[in-house]
Amino acid sequence: MAAVGSMPASLWVSVSAPTKLKITSCNVKPRFSLPLSKTHSCFTLFSTFPSHFSLGSSDARLPGLFSPRAASSSSVGNAEYVEEPTTNVKFQRSLSLPGCSTSLSLLGTGYREKVFAIIGVKVYAAGLYVNESILNKLDAWRGRSAAELQNDSSLFETIFKAPLEKSLSIVLVRDVDGKTFWDALDEAISPRIKSPSADDGTALSTFRSIFQGRPLKKGTFIVLTWIDPTKMLVCVSSDATPSSIDAKIESANVTSALFDVFLGGNPVSPSLKASVANGLEVVLK
Repeated sequence: MAAVGSMPASLWVSVSAPTKLKITSCNVKPRFSLPLSKTHSCFTLFSTFPSHFSLGSSDARLPGLFSPRAASSSSVGNAEYVEEPTTNVKFQRSLSLPGCSTSLSLLGTGYREKVFAIIGVKVYAAGLYVNESILNKLDAWRGRSAAELQNDSSLFETIFKAPLEKSLSIVLVRDVDGKTFWDALDEAISPRIKSPSADDGTALSTFRSIFQGRPLKKGTFIVLTWIDPTKMLVCVSSDATPSSIDAKIESANVTSALFDVFLGGNPVSPSLKASVANGLEVVLK
């Protein structure tokens, strides 16, 4: 099996010669097939430039944990997991995460892809988990279609501002050094903070320190947990759901900007936001 090496900081991906990589693993580690381009390409992980995406399912709907159809819709064949259909990364339906008062439930999954010369390169899969009590704050959106929900910024603002835990679980499907990962993340966060304060700078510095000099191998879990609108926990694990906290970020601007990166008006993973909207349509009927 050909290995995918770590990339220089100036590039996110540099590949040559067509090949196909497949990794099979147990528990929640990713299993994926990655087509690579004949020509060298590079891209930024969190860039919001348009990219091709597909939910990878014939009905283009991926119900979350709350849906009674979820078990039959998942191709994993295990009621404890949901498989993101494009990357085949498996996400647990329920997670107990460090710092959370209760287990969180999977609401939707998606992936990040960049396209070069019509070839799509998968970067990571992501799953959004929420405290189920958040649903009690969404009565105003009951009966809405997934398309309506997906385009309603006030819905996602309400989810973010709820003083209840929500978490994004990212599973890398490529090797990358920590500095490259942080630089890409910072490029997405910083423009969303219009007038950064000293507290914002401190929070970003803390965030940066987690990844500096840290190799991130394919299969690494990066879990970002919003405890409330002003506090976020960052947990990193090389091969399993994290069991400890790497850092606490305390900045309303930074935590809000990060939420916007994934679930705002121009998300870096449109498939994730679409899947979350589909899950909300089911549970808010």
